[in-house]
Amino acid sequence: MRFHTRKWIKPEDLNANGTLFGGRLLDWIDEEAALYTIIQLENPKVVTKFISEIDFKASAKQGDIIEIGIEAIKFGKASLTLSCEVRNKMTRETIITISNIVMVNVGPDGKPLPHGKTQVEFVKDRLQ
Repeated sequence: MRFHTRKWIKPEDLNANGTLFGGRLLDWIDEEAALYTIIQLENPKVVTKFISEIDFKASAKQGDIIEIGIEAIKFGKASLTLSCEVRNKMTRETIITISNIVMVNVGPDGKPLPHGKTQVEFVKDRLQ
Protein backbone atom coordinates (compact mmCIF):
# COMPACT_ATOMS: atom_id res chain seq x y z
CA MET A 1 0.00 0.00 0.00
CA ARG A 2 1.27 3.45 -0.89
CA PHE A 3 0.73 6.34 1.49
CA HIS A 4 0.33 9.52 -0.57
CA THR A 5 -1.33 12.05 1.71
CA ARG A 6 -0.47 13.33 5.15
CA LYS A 7 -2.72 15.36 7.41
CA TRP A 8 -1.84 17.28 10.54
CA ILE A 9 -4.57 16.99 13.17
CA LYS A 10 -5.64 20.49 14.19
CA PRO A 11 -8.21 21.72 16.75
CA GLU A 12 -10.95 22.05 14.11
CA ASP A 13 -10.56 18.31 13.31
CA LEU A 14 -11.46 17.15 16.83
CA ASN A 15 -14.67 15.77 18.29
CA ALA A 16 -16.09 16.42 21.78
CA ASN A 17 -13.70 13.80 23.20
CA GLY A 18 -10.65 15.69 21.94
CA THR A 19 -9.79 13.07 19.33
CA LEU A 20 -10.02 13.08 15.55
CA PHE A 21 -13.66 13.32 14.39
CA GLY A 22 -14.49 10.22 12.34
CA GLY A 23 -16.51 12.23 9.82
CA ARG A 24 -13.52 14.45 9.07
CA LEU A 25 -11.35 11.38 8.50
CA LEU A 26 -13.93 9.80 6.19
CA ASP A 27 -14.10 13.07 4.22
CA TRP A 28 -10.32 12.92 3.71
CA ILE A 29 -10.46 9.23 2.73
CA ASP A 30 -13.24 9.84 0.19
CA GLU A 31 -11.26 12.67 -1.37
CA GLU A 32 -8.08 10.56 -1.48
CA ALA A 33 -9.98 7.67 -3.11
CA ALA A 34 -11.42 10.04 -5.72
CA LEU A 35 -8.01 11.56 -6.52
CA TYR A 36 -6.40 8.13 -6.79
CA THR A 37 -9.17 6.94 -9.11
CA ILE A 38 -9.05 10.06 -11.29
CA ILE A 39 -5.32 9.55 -11.79
CA GLN A 40 -5.62 5.82 -12.47
CA LEU A 41 -8.57 6.02 -14.84
CA GLU A 42 -7.49 9.32 -16.44
CA ASN A 43 -10.97 10.78 -16.07
CA PRO A 44 -11.92 13.65 -13.72
CA LYS A 45 -15.48 12.32 -13.48
CA VAL A 46 -15.66 9.59 -10.85
CA VAL A 47 -18.11 8.93 -8.03
CA THR A 48 -18.05 6.91 -4.83
CA LYS A 49 -20.47 3.98 -5.14
CA PHE A 50 -19.73 1.96 -2.01
CA ILE A 51 -17.66 2.03 1.17
CA SER A 52 -17.53 -1.23 3.12
CA GLU A 53 -17.22 -1.69 6.85
CA ILE A 54 -15.07 0.94 8.48
CA ASP A 55 -12.86 -0.44 11.25
CA PHE A 56 -11.66 2.19 13.72
CA LYS A 57 -8.65 0.64 15.47
CA ALA A 58 -7.15 3.66 17.27
CA SER A 59 -7.69 7.38 17.58
CA ALA A 60 -5.59 10.39 16.70
CA LYS A 61 -5.22 13.53 18.75
CA GLN A 62 -4.34 17.15 18.12
CA GLY A 63 -0.80 17.47 16.80
CA ASP A 64 -0.63 13.95 15.37
CA ILE A 65 0.37 13.51 11.75
CA ILE A 66 -1.56 10.83 9.95
CA GLU A 67 -1.07 9.35 6.50
CA ILE A 68 -3.68 7.89 4.18
CA GLY A 69 -2.82 4.79 2.17
CA ILE A 70 -4.78 3.59 -0.85
CA GLU A 71 -4.34 0.41 -2.87
CA ALA A 72 -6.16 -0.74 -6.00
CA ILE A 73 -7.46 -4.26 -5.48
CA LYS A 74 -9.79 -4.80 -8.45
CA PHE A 75 -10.46 -3.22 -11.81
CA GLY A 76 -14.05 -3.65 -12.96
CA LYS A 77 -15.56 -2.69 -16.32
CA ALA A 78 -16.44 0.85 -15.18
CA SER A 79 -15.22 0.69 -11.58
CA LEU A 80 -12.11 0.55 -9.46
CA THR A 81 -12.14 -1.10 -6.03
CA LEU A 82 -9.69 0.23 -3.47
CA SER A 83 -8.63 -0.61 0.05
CA CYS A 84 -7.52 2.00 2.57
CA GLU A 85 -5.45 2.22 5.71
CA VAL A 86 -4.85 5.34 7.76
CA ARG A 87 -2.00 5.29 10.22
CA ASN A 88 -0.09 7.54 12.56
CA LYS A 89 2.95 8.74 10.60
CA MET A 90 5.29 8.75 13.58
CA THR A 91 4.27 5.53 15.38
CA ARG A 92 2.89 3.59 12.36
CA GLU A 93 -0.12 2.62 14.51
CA THR A 94 -3.15 1.84 12.33
CA ILE A 95 -6.04 4.24 12.97
CA ILE A 96 -8.60 2.93 10.49
CA THR A 97 -8.97 0.30 7.78
CA ILE A 98 -11.53 0.00 5.00
CA SER A 99 -11.51 -3.18 2.93
CA ASN A 100 -13.49 -1.95 -0.08
CA ILE A 101 -14.15 1.43 -1.58
CA VAL A 102 -15.81 1.17 -4.99
CA MET A 103 -15.31 4.13 -7.28
CA VAL A 104 -17.16 4.38 -10.60
CA ASN A 105 -15.93 6.05 -13.78
CA VAL A 106 -18.72 8.16 -15.31
CA GLY A 107 -19.27 9.81 -18.65
CA PRO A 108 -20.62 13.28 -19.46
CA ASP A 109 -24.16 11.99 -18.89
CA GLY A 110 -23.32 10.84 -15.35
CA LYS A 111 -23.76 7.16 -16.23
CA PRO A 112 -21.07 4.47 -15.70
CA LEU A 113 -18.49 4.55 -18.48
CA PRO A 114 -16.14 1.61 -19.21
CA HIS A 115 -12.54 2.68 -18.63
CA GLY A 116 -10.54 -0.13 -20.29
CA LYS A 117 -7.95 -0.28 -17.49
CA THR A 118 -6.78 -3.59 -16.03
CA GLN A 119 -3.86 -2.71 -13.78
CA VAL A 120 -2.26 0.10 -11.82
CA GLU A 121 -0.38 2.58 -13.97
CA PHE A 122 2.06 5.22 -12.80
CA VAL A 123 1.97 8.68 -14.35
CA LYS A 124 5.75 8.65 -14.85
CA ASP A 125 5.39 5.59 -17.10
CA ARG A 126 2.69 7.28 -19.20
CA LEU A 127 5.00 10.22 -19.90
CA GLN A 128 7.80 8.17 -21.44
